[in-house]
Amino acid sequence: MARCLIGLGSNLGDRRAALSTAISHLEQDSRLFLIAKSRWRETEPVGGPSDQPKFLNGAAIFETSLPAQEVLDLLQQLEKAQGRKREATWGPRPIDLDLLLYNEEKIQTPHLTVPHPRMAWRRFVLEPAAEIAGQMVHAETGWTIARLLGHLNSAHNYIAIAGPIGVGKTQLARQLAEKTSARMIAEELDETGLARFYNNPSGTAWATELEFLQQRARLLASDLPEWSNRDELVISDFWFDQSAAFAKVWLDDKDFPRFRNHWQEIRSAVVQPKLTVVLSESAAAHRPGEWLLERVKRRGRPYEANLSAEVLGKIAQAVTRQADKPDLGPQLKMSAENPQAVLDEVLAAIEAMR
Repeated sequence: MARCLIGLGSNLGDRRAALSTAISHLEQDSRLFLIAKSRWRETEPVGGPSDQPKFLNGAAIFETSLPAQEVLDLLQQLEKAQGRKREATWGPRPIDLDLLLYNEEKIQTPHLTVPHPRMAWRRFVLEPAAEIAGQMVHAETGWTIARLLGHLNSAHNYIAIAGPIGVGKTQLARQLAEKTSARMIAEELDETGLARFYNNPSGTAWATELEFLQQRARLLASDLPEWSNRDELVISDFWFDQSAAFAKVWLDDKDFPRFRNHWQEIRSAVVQPKLTVVLSESAAAHRPGEWLLERVKRRGRPYEANLSAEVLGKIAQAVTRQADKPDLGPQLKMSAENPQAVLDEVLAAIEAMR
């Protein structure tokens, strides 16, 4: 028998009756056994039309003999029976049923993603889930539901934008700061130093990567007075941990372990993000780095003229591998191909963390 965590929500009609009806139908299925259900909580809508009603949200744990895909199929059948129509993204709905967790499995198919791809930072999901399933493990982060909620409650209100060269980190950070009146932290680019680096990577990589690491450590130092207000929204156009990814590409096998040790030593002194947004290149590119190279060429920076698709692809892969390491907290991973979709998604995530 598998244990699954289901999220429930409604903001149209008799919300309480809709949620109770959904639970009742699930209980009547002989392949499901109700273990626990949370209280219903009224929450503000996240994303979608601005004038939609408030939600009632909750969570339930079931034991089931069904495979995960069949659980999802059953939930979608119940949604349809209760009048759910999938029209506007994040729009109002009489019932919303999500398969959040299925044991501690990671499942990725064209029709199903488990854990639910947005649950790790959504307060309206985590609060009812923690009430009944605090020790269930979110397999993507490796954290329990209780730890995810604790992180949401205690971490600085800080979002880091991560990704390879040319993916649009700074543009996204600026747009987010403008839309939300957030404080933005931007990397300072030394164009003269970068020109030297790109002309002679092997001879200048250590000094360049160390300079970037030290700059990021200064900007994110947890003892800076700017971090005294934990509720202030802060956006950075870099991620501290990307230092290790970039260094992995540029440094040789002798220097990288030394750099990694230095990075690990100072990591504990910097503010860690509440959410990391990890941007990747378009999947439509014929080879790794090709799409990034076109974007780099369009911005016309002379010192980037020597960059190749091969190097950009290696950096993109290194950032992805770094983001996949355990115990890094909630991450929103998206292709940067559609900037408006990315912006909308991150704005919705900011709302959902409140």
